[in-house]
Amino acid sequence: MAEVCQLLAEWMVLFILAGIPIIGWIRGVRVYEAFVEGASEGFSIAIRLMPFLIAMLVAVNVFRASGAMDIVIVYLEPCLAVFHIPPDLVPLALLRPFSGTASLGVTTDILSRYGADSLLGLMASTAMGSTDTTFYIVSVYFGAIGIMRARYAPFVGVCGDIIGFLLSVWSCRIVFG
Repeated sequence: MAEVCQLLAEWMVLFILAGIPIIGWIRGVRVYEAFVEGASEGFSIAIRLMPFLIAMLVAVNVFRASGAMDIVIVYLEPCLAVFHIPPDLVPLALLRPFSGTASLGVTTDILSRYGADSLLGLMASTAMGSTDTTFYIVSVYFGAIGIMRARYAPFVGVCGDIIGFLLSVWSCRIVFG
């Protein structure tokens, strides 16, 4: 069964890469010109997003390098004990709403230290898949289309991240613990 799925996945990529231009050509779309126009628009959007990306990455790195992360973990340990949350997951929970790269780095560190099949590794992997980069999304996507007031989007996103993180820890404890 695994071989069939692998074969289908390999052929699916080929069908998508070849099929989209062919369907466009059949429908009378000037495929190359549309591709070049889209690439041009993508480049201009990337240039407009640079200040938002740089600000977000600098803020995350300053937070980690300043030692503020370690101070936060020390103060949160009593609350973490009540919910049975390992302190090693706190950097992941705090960084995930801001930066996918930083949270991936934390997850990779957890996996290399404790192993991918450890309870902590499973919790970190599940939390990565159950949460999102809320502030990154708000700053980049809202900035790309010119929205300056995000209103309730950050609050709702952070609530979803908290719930996703807590349920990740809880479900891994139940299933794998």
